[in-house]
Amino acid sequence: MYFGNQKINERFNWHNEIQYRNYNFVDDLQQLLLRTGVGYNLTENNNTILLGYGYIHSQNYVGNTSDKVKTNEHRVFQQYITRQNFGRVFMQHRYRIEERFLSDDFQMRLRYQLGFNIPINNKTMVEKTFYASAYNEIFINTQNTFFDRNRLYGALGYVINKNLKVEAGFMAQTLENTNRNQFQIALFNNLPFNNPKN
Repeated sequence: MYFGNQKINERFNWHNEIQYRNYNFVDDLQQLLLRTGVGYNLTENNNTILLGYGYIHSQNYVGNTSDKVKTNEHRVFQQYITRQNFGRVFMQHRYRIEERFLSDDFQMRLRYQLGFNIPINNKTMVEKTFYASAYNEIFINTQNTFFDRNRLYGALGYVINKNLKVEAGFMAQTLENTNRNQFQIALFNNLPFNNPKN
């Protein structure tokens, strides 16, 4: 997974991400997710709103067969993120609304994620810091079945520098009728705004 956040100016930023998910480690595609959006910082570091778009291509197996069903989804989403820190614990709340345009259906979904980052060898998330990361996210449908899924995640990360960090972890996903677990590797790239006046 790749997550990028580039500042456009002191208030606006551009979010971009790529998630490539497989049933095995390399070549059995389960889902390709491309997401982008424009965010606005309500305060300097702690409160952000974002309007975004996502394209999701999925290839899901049919029952216990080797046949797959391919689907494409276009998604518009709005989100609000707020952050706090308590000593060494950095906490984030993310609230997201999704409008999902499928080939023969339209659905809306609500998501709430509570996440934590805890530096291990430094007091803050500075360069050359190892950290523990965890989150829980619940997905709620606005029609049909109320519960969509829940994701519980734990990882170990490393801050390479102020703009780049890597993370590897495990996610346990609970769906309405089944469970799915996956190993995740993520790269985070945050580029600052270079003010030409400075």
